[in-house]
Amino acid sequence: MHFPTYKHEAQKFAEGFRLVAGCDEVGMAPLAGPVVAATVILDPDSIGKQRSKNKWWYRVRDSKTTNEKERQDLVACIKDYCLDFGIGVVSHETIDEINIHQAGMLAMQKSVESLKQQPDYLFLDGLNKLKRFEFVQEAVVDGDVKILSISAASIIAKVARDEILKELHEQFSNYGFVKHKGYGTREHRAALKKFGVSPVHRTSFTFVQQVLKSFCSFRNFHRLYLATI
Repeated sequence: MHFPTYKHEAQKFAEGFRLVAGCDEVGMAPLAGPVVAATVILDPDSIGKQRSKNKWWYRVRDSKTTNEKERQDLVACIKDYCLDFGIGVVSHETIDEINIHQAGMLAMQKSVESLKQQPDYLFLDGLNKLKRFEFVQEAVVDGDVKILSISAASIIAKVARDEILKELHEQFSNYGFVKHKGYGTREHRAALKKFGVSPVHRTSFTFVQQVLKSFCSFRNFHRLYLATI
């Protein structure tokens, strides 16, 4: 298992930057719910040069490689040992309006804007930088597995999004959001085929569109059939 390091942030401190942040988004692939991003400014005084089991950040890594219980423990530590963090949420309606890529970028922008103090250097996971900001940015492919601040952001974003999907499960329990968090699992796809598309599904996504067309075709057929009897 690969663990991120703090050497990228340390290099920026050596270059004279004071507040170095990491940003990441989660929830790009699911068929339902929002995309969520987080930005984190870790406290450099709480992070030593070497990773060891007695360090709070020992297990911090990309949220995709952690389980739900571990994320809950890690997010508490991250929030305790960061100078600031911000969360950005973009709804499924906006995803359908502007596309998932733009929605992910908007969520990251919102997470930066929600910080109480703006960074002077920002690491982002992926290929693209954010617009509207004057501070220096660096987009890093697979940054969530390389850079500690981005990994920490991915965990905060993942936990925040999971909580949203748990709330959606209370409203739309037929779909099992509490279990799969909106991802296109076999269980979720089967529920969509059985119950149709809910108000929180992403109608711009191909599988959801197919379900919509299927239900529309069935209703048209049923209406024509009733008209003949």
